[in-house]
Amino acid sequence: MIRWPAEAVWEAVAPLLPGFTVEVLPEIDSSNTELMRRARAGRNEPVLLVAERQTAGRGRLGRAWHGEPGDSLTFSLGLPLAPPDWAGLSLAVGVSVAESLHPRTRLKWPNDLWVDDRKLAGILIETASFGGGGPARQAVIGIGVNIAPPLGSLSTPAISLQELEAGLDAGAALLRIAEPLVRNLQLFEQHGFAPFQARFQARDALRDRAVTLSDGTAGTAHGVTEDGSLLVHTAAGMQAISSSEVSVRPASS
Repeated sequence: MIRWPAEAVWEAVAPLLPGFTVEVLPEIDSSNTELMRRARAGRNEPVLLVAERQTAGRGRLGRAWHGEPGDSLTFSLGLPLAPPDWAGLSLAVGVSVAESLHPRTRLKWPNDLWVDDRKLAGILIETASFGGGGPARQAVIGIGVNIAPPLGSLSTPAISLQELEAGLDAGAALLRIAEPLVRNLQLFEQHGFAPFQARFQARDALRDRAVTLSDGTAGTAHGVTEDGSLLVHTAAGMQAISSSEVSVRPASS
């Protein structure tokens, strides 16, 4: 049985987010889906929702994310945000989580965390509008971390947190991630991606590597711009790629 540090997470985060709550559910379709349902129903209070098991977990581009109790940490954080520019949010979240988890963690643009080219964690961010047309939107930030070695074959080789740090469980990982994540989201809300650019570059898994874009274009990755776009030098010159346009993988050697 997992011992979730819900009270410790609440004590760390509540001073930053008035009205903040922590919920742990034994099973749900998807923590992101649940918080998006609540947001669309007008519930915009800040909440961290942990799912011990997801029956319909989702990743970016609709990919499935399956989690069994204890084998992975799957949670979503919902809170109102009104940044000057939403561009680069997933990268800022990735920087925060990577810095919290392990020194060897690298960031694979736009939303995966890698160690030695193996996937440790993924991020899915969705937003919902408030009624009234104000500048803030409800951001729902879903994070999935491999705690134990995943079973079965995956399109990207996987690594688990326990391979990097024996004995670390899902509850301890959540406690590491939650409070710094909220602080970094508030920093993003004030200043956008700019304060995170150098931090991302320091952990950029693709920098100076040959990559292939989802449309077949080949090039070399050269870091990210001030708005979080990926710079790729192609035969047609330098291109700035936004996360909505392509999926990027290192080119086969």
